[in-house]
Amino acid sequence: MADRPAPPGAVALVESPVQLLNVLEWGHVRPPAAPGERAEPLTIVVLSPADPTSRGQLKRMAELARDEGALVRWYEARGGRGGLLRTACALAPTLLRVRRLVIGDPFSRLVQVLLPLCRAKDITVVDDGTATMEFTEILARGGKLVRWHRSGRRRSPADVAFGVFARTARRRLTPGRRHRIELFSAMPATPPPGMALRANRFAWTRGRFGPPRTLAGTDLIGTSLVETGVVDPERYLAVVRGLAERHGARRYFAHRREAPAKLHRLAAETGLEIVRPDLPLELVARRGPIGRSVLSFPSTVVHTLPLALAGTGVTITVCDIDQEWLTTAASPRAHTFLSDITDKARTLHNLM
Repeated sequence: MADRPAPPGAVALVESPVQLLNVLEWGHVRPPAAPGERAEPLTIVVLSPADPTSRGQLKRMAELARDEGALVRWYEARGGRGGLLRTACALAPTLLRVRRLVIGDPFSRLVQVLLPLCRAKDITVVDDGTATMEFTEILARGGKLVRWHRSGRRRSPADVAFGVFARTARRRLTPGRRHRIELFSAMPATPPPGMALRANRFAWTRGRFGPPRTLAGTDLIGTSLVETGVVDPERYLAVVRGLAERHGARRYFAHRREAPAKLHRLAAETGLEIVRPDLPLELVARRGPIGRSVLSFPSTVVHTLPLALAGTGVTITVCDIDQEWLTTAASPRAHTFLSDITDKARTLHNLM
């Protein structure tokens, strides 16, 4: 009888370019399974999103991952009727045998559905932006795995149906005697008791790219808060116009989820050059060129760019979100959560 193949060392489930970047950062600094051994082989499973910008960035990130020796497997989990079921069936043999699972978004329904198939005793959660801060807060208080911009909304039949998977995921991702949970993060997140924390300092990014050439002037970093229904679009346009005039900004780095129509209007009414990055902004900025001054709204990058651009002389300023900019549909937690991102970035990274 033939020997069974060895179980895969580590499998990562990613759905966005930033998640894949943080998996590469984790792979760069993770210790070997045992002293004197090499690090476990890494398989990256891409659960491809639908929007073209994210898919394009993910394909570029997949190329970088292969250059680093990772095995990349691409799945169209959202590919029409039955996509999730086909993906689950295809991944089941791997997930049942893997020794370590790495996930980028514990709030993802795809991940929550796949998680029960995994028996790994070691699970690592890498950053999916500011969601990491919410994740640790929810585990600490025993709440539901629901993103802040969705809380307070009326639950749909789909929300109810997936509720059982969310509850199971929360239990599976809570540290316990039967499994170990590690958080690999660049965010100011406080893990609950029993969860190991390892800091992401973007060592791979700094070693792989740059240092960048800096340009005189200011770059402005966009946000998808309009697209998520948090910030009023007219207010946002007025604020961006004011910032561009006041700081002499020339370029606007668009978030991958910003709507083309909104970006077209921004370019027409502000004169800003719209830049659609082909990679996560941390890599684009490190690769350069980048303005000597960077303005950003509260988001992940006010915590990650100071690490990626350490020692380059680039000044990063975070712009407050005013309560009056929010839509009536915005979550009651929206302003508090965004203010917390800003306050912690200023404190931890000495931002303006």
